[in-house]
Amino acid sequence: MISNFYSIDPVDNSVLNEYKSESPESVLSKISKSVAAFNQWKNQSYEFRESLFLKAADILEQNLKRYSNKITQEMGKPIIQSEAEVKKCALVCRYYAKNSASFLKDQVIKTEFKESYVSYQPLGTILQIMPWNFPFWQVFRFAAPALMSGNVTLLKHSPNVLGCADLFQEVFDKAGFEEGVFQNIYVDVDDVENIMKTPAVQGVALTGSLRAGKAVGALAGKYIKNAVLELGGSDPFIVLEDADLEKAAKVAVQSRMHNSGQTCISAKRFIVVKSVASKFKGLVKQIMSDLIVGDPMNPSTDISAMARRDLAENLQNQVDESIKMGAVVEVKGGHKKGTNYFYPMMLSNIKKGMPAYNEELFGPVITFFEVGNPEEAIQLANDSVFGLAATIWTKNEELAKSVATQLDVGAVAINRMMSSNPKIPFGGVKMSGVGRELGREGLLSFVNLKSVIVE
Repeated sequence: MISNFYSIDPVDNSVLNEYKSESPESVLSKISKSVAAFNQWKNQSYEFRESLFLKAADILEQNLKRYSNKITQEMGKPIIQSEAEVKKCALVCRYYAKNSASFLKDQVIKTEFKESYVSYQPLGTILQIMPWNFPFWQVFRFAAPALMSGNVTLLKHSPNVLGCADLFQEVFDKAGFEEGVFQNIYVDVDDVENIMKTPAVQGVALTGSLRAGKAVGALAGKYIKNAVLELGGSDPFIVLEDADLEKAAKVAVQSRMHNSGQTCISAKRFIVVKSVASKFKGLVKQIMSDLIVGDPMNPSTDISAMARRDLAENLQNQVDESIKMGAVVEVKGGHKKGTNYFYPMMLSNIKKGMPAYNEELFGPVITFFEVGNPEEAIQLANDSVFGLAATIWTKNEELAKSVATQLDVGAVAINRMMSSNPKIPFGGVKMSGVGRELGREGLLSFVNLKSVIVE
């Protein structure tokens, strides 16, 4: 299906660029190129691939201002955060460049046979379907391990950040990657099945909404393809009575408001024991009152426009419905009609059945809960369809580790902000997804674990 895609500035909703989706013939041509590229790329040495990714990291840093400006222009991220995102992409490129050879070294297994080992071999062409909220980082955190392991990739990026997609192609071309190793495809969601059913496409990685994850997961099952799905989160931020409240409050707001609240692993549900709840809430309110909402190009801006107006409107609908059902507004804010701006809010008295309890609020809205003890905190934290990450604040490290063990999530941060790290596997459980990215585990997501035995 031929569609028009528009890159739109979230601040004033002006059109930055227009793109047309590709014809089926063009997509098939790119898939054929990927097959030819894979037959060459899979045989290249790790040293050769390493040299290209080190060049890619240099290119990212050399073009920091231009690339970060494009992120901010297309999805509204405050410029300081966009610059940090590009720098993190360079970091992940260097990490996998330096470590992939050792991660993928044959693993010798002691058995009754003369020799037995596991070798790690690439699968082929991998489709990556990526979101707009971290338009550079999401792509590079997948592409670096996938390509270093010998795969090639086709990128279907979110249609509102196709200018960023163009820049990825620039990075890979300038770094010297062979034609077909990395390719953008400009297609609509309706075209994804035709791509996935192609025998050459051996896997799919998606970061996106729960709805998108269900659709792509169903296709992966239908066509028997490897899949890694990183979906939504409603992450608990647990504050126990002996926590450093001032530090916890500062980090809580920083986490929740990062990227204007449009982050899957941000702290969304503040779960605080009653003995310190009032003080913690007061600290959070004070910090929120100092947040600067404005132009994303201004380095002092903390929160800017949401990526699309419909996202701000949908978030307001979730808030309004929750208030109708009894939620209390602790900090006033909300959608500024006629714009993409959503001013920070905090809600309390959240009950089951409310959108603020059952759903992910993907924007700058805090939900505040009080509990009597750590056991109640664990129970409330686990009472969610999501299970991406969690944060625990307490000076009792043994207690924190005990609570961490009991949380149904893919990652836990203790006394610090949750964030992804190239060295540590990332992903969730329950409706937050399937599989892992990053770390050695992420590198193994799209390789064939081939067992070899010698009599």
